Amino acid sequence: MALSCSAQSANKDDPNKPNPTLKTLTLAAGDVKVEAEVAATELERNRGLMFRKTLKDGKGMLFVFEADQKVAFWMKNTSLPLSLAYISSDGRILQILDLQPFSEQSRPSERSVRYALEVPQGWFSRVGLKVGDTFEIPALK
Repeated sequence: MALSCSAQSANKDDPNKPNPTLKTLTLAAGDVKVEAEVAATELERNRGLMFRKTLKDGKGMLFVFEADQKVAFWMKNTSLPLSLAYISSDGRILQILDLQPFSEQSRPSERSVRYALEVPQGWFSRVGLKVGDTFEIPALK
């Protein structure tokens, strides 16, 4: 989706719009790959996939935290059913949860994590990924 610079600026400051186009990177776990938008700032993480209409298999959003920490997610203003993996700083999947659209129930990580990856609900099981598998996460610049 192409957006003009002015539209990107407007979305950046409007909390009721989807995140503007974010940097993407490809994560790999063995032969399985996912192209993920990177939510690295507090504003990007807070908005996440809110207000999105679609998310295709093989696509997702990687939430990057500055340090390992316990985190929690909810689905406010998110109409898409998602699966969420909490991931350690070395790329290991620590926990996988299914999230229901519009739920404001907090879904905390059981342990400290560096990353969280949201994908279409059921994607992890469809591609055979489970807790203990490891993603190669390219260096973020």
